[in-house]
Amino acid sequence: MEITSVAIHKPEDVNLILGQSHFIKTVEDLHEALVGACPGSSSGSPSVRPPGRRWSAGAAPTMS
Repeated sequence: MEITSVAIHKPEDVNLILGQSHFIKTVEDLHEALVGACPGSSSGSPSVRPPGRRWSAGAAPTMS
């Protein structure tokens, strides 16, 4: 595993929680915690999938 540090530049008045997960359920749990802690907040959860893999609902990833 390689760990890389990157600088994040944001406006002073922005609160940022940054996380990384390998599992969709973990991302859902983070979203539920944020909504429960601050119901009026806004958030986003981008998804990046590795190249060369196909995903379908309910199926394990397969190499293409």
